[in-house]
Amino acid sequence: MGLFSFLSQEIAIDLGTANTIIIQNGKILVDEPSIVAIDKKTDKLIAVGSKARSMHGKTHENIKTIRPLRDGVIADFNAAELMIRALIKMINTKNRLFSPSLKMVVCIPSGSTEVEIRAVRDSSEHAGAREVYLIFEPMAAALGIGIDVEAAEGAMIVDIGGGTTEIAVISLGGIVCQKSIRVAGDNFTDDIQEYMRHQHNIKVGEKTAEDIKIGVGSALSELDNPPADFIVRGPHQMTSLPIEIPISYQEIAHSLDKSISKIETAILQILEETPPELYADIYQKGIFLTGGGALLRGLDKRLSEKHKIPVHVPDDPLHAVARGTGLALNNIGKFQFLMK
Repeated sequence: MGLFSFLSQEIAIDLGTANTIIIQNGKILVDEPSIVAIDKKTDKLIAVGSKARSMHGKTHENIKTIRPLRDGVIADFNAAELMIRALIKMINTKNRLFSPSLKMVVCIPSGSTEVEIRAVRDSSEHAGAREVYLIFEPMAAALGIGIDVEAAEGAMIVDIGGGTTEIAVISLGGIVCQKSIRVAGDNFTDDIQEYMRHQHNIKVGEKTAEDIKIGVGSALSELDNPPADFIVRGPHQMTSLPIEIPISYQEIAHSLDKSISKIETAILQILEETPPELYADIYQKGIFLTGGGALLRGLDKRLSEKHKIPVHVPDDPLHAVARGTGLALNNIGKFQFLMK
């Protein structure tokens, strides 16, 4: 790089449905919610990330908040481009005089179609990237938690993000079998909203449902260290009068049961497809759970009991994909065969 290193910049992006993380030189520089607030009249960006999230559900008619990604893929091309540009600008505040040429590694769901892959590439290029490399999420997650992806042994990754759950068996630097299902963190949030409406006659917004999930979210109705009840305040659906209800983790476990069962079924399908030699490796080493969904209380225990295979949650599962994307960026020569 030498003298002209400041003229070029290399960044790794975990473009997630819920959060977008940007890594440079192995450090997380940006970790923001994937949401933008836009002026409806001028289509100008008003806010991005946490600031835009605080506006979500509270806007007037001239402002709209958009989540550019749905189910792990770009749903709003223009908003995605504005978001990527604004988040990159957060890093470049020091270099106001010029914008360095960008090399980007972006991770994408393993079930992405050619059209979806094209959309990510185009958005990244429009946001100023000179070179764009794409890496599949399960592969990035495996790199991020320290698995030797080139080894001649099987490793199973279950990455539960905001929009998709990625299940993959990796061996010899490739994905042997994979499944990407659109049941993940967003569905858990929807389930909680639905449950609150039906069971307690109380309307809660997306942000409150997310807070309930973090506060008392559980995959099991019996926990060793149960969290305290979460107090929900809101309007009663029939009377519109304010009510206050304590919500227990058992209730949330009940409301999430169907969605978690779908993830269990998908894991089972991949285990059925796995060649016997690799299955033996997975049985021995266990399944690795990454992504924000891995933080759901009791999920590792529930999956382990269901499939009779140990389930491991690494330290900081939320940033595993981002760290792996950063590693791929730092070793592009070595890992280029993993990228598209």
